[in-house]
Amino acid sequence: MARVAHSDEAKRAPQSPPQLFRFVEELQGDLPWGSVLDAGTGTGSIRWVSSLPTARWTAVTGAEGHAVQVSDAVAAVRRRQDRIVLGNWADPALLAGECYDTVLADYLLGAIEGFAPYFQPRLFARLRPLVGHRLYVVGLEPYVSHEPNSPAARIIWEIGRFRDACLLLAGERPYREYPVQWVIDHLYASGFRVVAARRFAIRYKARFVNSQIDMCAPRLATLSDRTLADALSARGEALRNRALDLIDREGGIRHGFDHVVAAEPIGT
Repeated sequence: MARVAHSDEAKRAPQSPPQLFRFVEELQGDLPWGSVLDAGTGTGSIRWVSSLPTARWTAVTGAEGHAVQVSDAVAAVRRRQDRIVLGNWADPALLAGECYDTVLADYLLGAIEGFAPYFQPRLFARLRPLVGHRLYVVGLEPYVSHEPNSPAARIIWEIGRFRDACLLLAGERPYREYPVQWVIDHLYASGFRVVAARRFAIRYKARFVNSQIDMCAPRLATLSDRTLADALSARGEALRNRALDLIDREGGIRHGFDHVVAAEPIGT
């Protein structure tokens, strides 16, 4: 993909909490996993996929450095038939002619903005020929698009805006999340029927806060305006302190939702 990979690429996207994967397993029930495509792989999703009784799996990522992280994460359990592919879903040749029983799009919709800008409305149609039986879409409800109305919402909103500002100043594209209703509407428009959908409340912990602030440091180091970089760095540390204080007081920052949507191709 047309972007330089960073060693901390995995910190850019959310990590699916175990409860989301457990819900996917509940939805799958007795249906065999068969061949599985992890269409937007990460270390969390690939560890989960590799733990399933699959016939084979293929994991796709757009960042070379991320591919190495994913490979390392499953080195001990990877089989000869399993593969990791570096590619861009905007490329029609990627996995052309292939089909998988189960496809997982784990935070792929939001992440694809950094690799194929404006491609989101076409993503599910692009995946449609690859889905043999079931597509699972895991995503994050947007949390930086509206003025916050609570202390928890405000600090998450401010951290998100700070992170995205640092990425833009460094010449990168922030991820762009979409609400679950957008996902459902575009699945139907792309030839799927939705069989289940659920939102899961989020409680952010220190790991999230630290990862979001820490990922900005290497970006700020590239800025030629050191006065601006120093001011942003100080802003980040102030946000970190406020957020960690809130976590200490409240046991976490309760704000926003993840979502899981299960869909099947119409006509199968």
